[in-house]
Amino acid sequence: MKKRKPLILVICLILLAGITQEGTQVKAENSTVTITTNNLNVRQGPGLSYPILGQAQKGDQFNALSREGDWIKINFQGQSGYVASWLISDMTTSQTGEKAASTNSQAIITTDGLRVRKGPGTSYGVLGTIQKGTAYKVKSTEGSWVKIQTPYGDGWVANEFVQYSGSQEKNSSSSSQTGEITANSLNVRNKPSLTSDIIGKLNSGETVAVISQNDSWTEISFSGKAGWISSQYIAVQSSQSKSKPKQSASGKSGTVTATSLTVRNKGSLNGKPIGSVTKGQTFPILEQTDNWAKIEYRTGSYGWVASWFIDMTAEKNSGSSQQSVNGSSAIILHNGSNIRKKASTQSSVIHRANKGDSFEIISLNDDWYEVRLPNGGTGFVAGWIVKVEGSAPAVTKPGAEQHLRNKTIVLDPGHGGRDNGTTGARGTREKDITIRTAQLLADKLRSAGANVILTRSGDTYLPLPSRVGISHYHNADAFISIHYDSTPDRTARGATTYYYHPFQQELAANIHSNVIAMTNLRDRGYRAGDYHVIRENKRNAVLIELGYLSNSAEEALIASAQYQQSATAGIYQGLARYFKN
Repeated sequence: MKKRKPLILVICLILLAGITQEGTQVKAENSTVTITTNNLNVRQGPGLSYPILGQAQKGDQFNALSREGDWIKINFQGQSGYVASWLISDMTTSQTGEKAASTNSQAIITTDGLRVRKGPGTSYGVLGTIQKGTAYKVKSTEGSWVKIQTPYGDGWVANEFVQYSGSQEKNSSSSSQTGEITANSLNVRNKPSLTSDIIGKLNSGETVAVISQNDSWTEISFSGKAGWISSQYIAVQSSQSKSKPKQSASGKSGTVTATSLTVRNKGSLNGKPIGSVTKGQTFPILEQTDNWAKIEYRTGSYGWVASWFIDMTAEKNSGSSQQSVNGSSAIILHNGSNIRKKASTQSSVIHRANKGDSFEIISLNDDWYEVRLPNGGTGFVAGWIVKVEGSAPAVTKPGAEQHLRNKTIVLDPGHGGRDNGTTGARGTREKDITIRTAQLLADKLRSAGANVILTRSGDTYLPLPSRVGISHYHNADAFISIHYDSTPDRTARGATTYYYHPFQQELAANIHSNVIAMTNLRDRGYRAGDYHVIRENKRNAVLIELGYLSNSAEEALIASAQYQQSATAGIYQGLARYFKN
């Protein structure tokens, strides 16, 4: 009997090891996975050290046999293989066997600064953060985690921090939506992917019924069935947006730029959600405070929405187009500038001015300032050849919008959240002034028809790789990182623009020269700089330092409304000139 004990012990250990190994695998019968990247290595075992069986391509689907840690076991060409779970999507069942959330539903975020992770667990890396009230398309669920489509790509968030809007509610709201196509020969596909089959084409001006929409793709009714088109080539309208808007108290109206925007009972993220509006709807702006706008989102129902998701325009008045600009002055930017009798380049010249000359602004007439001349008379000067001191709005050169229309521009307000950036001599925090500049510039660009994405819309921290990731995800035509400078030398002043790759130099040159012309800051030049957001960026990217907060005089200038108008007008003009060339 004593000799048998070691043998029994060995058998028990083998059985225990088998049970333990079986316990590490999570069965996933009747599940399918979709590959989300090209040339994905399929390995013989659950780890990067195992030999490669072959490669799967983006869009390929496989039966999922089990899950082992971060790896999914699949049936690959008649053999068992393993793929990394963070590079697949659309498991139709979760680990617990529950159905995944419908891809027609949306996840509405219920907390600020929610981390988006690479996989379904806190051990996975963070892609970025998203804010309370934003809504994203649901891709799948796994346990207590939900996979959603975000500006950083597909990522995972904890289920406890989201609320779902069901497909039934979505269909009822979208059934009244139509969209006008803005491009010729637009491909209609059978799935929301550039690799899916083309089932037809649409041309500019055609109107289609909208079924659903996310940041990248819009589902439409096409020839009696569902099809998908790129969201950037459709202008979505709803029955509410087509109705004649009421005159607003602020004299402005606003068009929603977010796919789904939460309406709250007060102008704060702490406000209770009371409804939602969708992309393309237009409302009169009844009131504005800080970064919030009050609207009538349903007949007789009022609420507040975040104004950084609203493209605001001034409502046209039936009377004169002139605007009061009390206390403002126009400073001439070039020698020999013409001041004319009427607001037209065809009108006769009544006075010539030189760089630095200052004239009192009497009114704004379209893109021209009416100014007081030294002899007491009045004349008109083109708004794009002067810079403004005072409350008068800066004017951009007519026609510039044609070069910005449909361009995708990512604006990156530096710092945020726990990262204050530099703090000025008077206490100005860099993170606060960069978001202010970015939002003002975004308004100008959106008015020109550009597709504008902000890397952050509030006071949140975002890692540098995530900022670059947003640029790549959206295939940005231009990426502008906005900063303000600081140095122990309190006399230092001026603006500097940086690029890293040679192909970024031309964009830097155009933006820098126009910012200097519009702001009259000391010109510190544009040059190569080793900064992560431009070095790691494969898109056309620049980083601009718009003055020194460490210089108390320049800090006071930077914080003024007139400087913000001039600086953003300079970046706007620089982008337009770059795209024109």
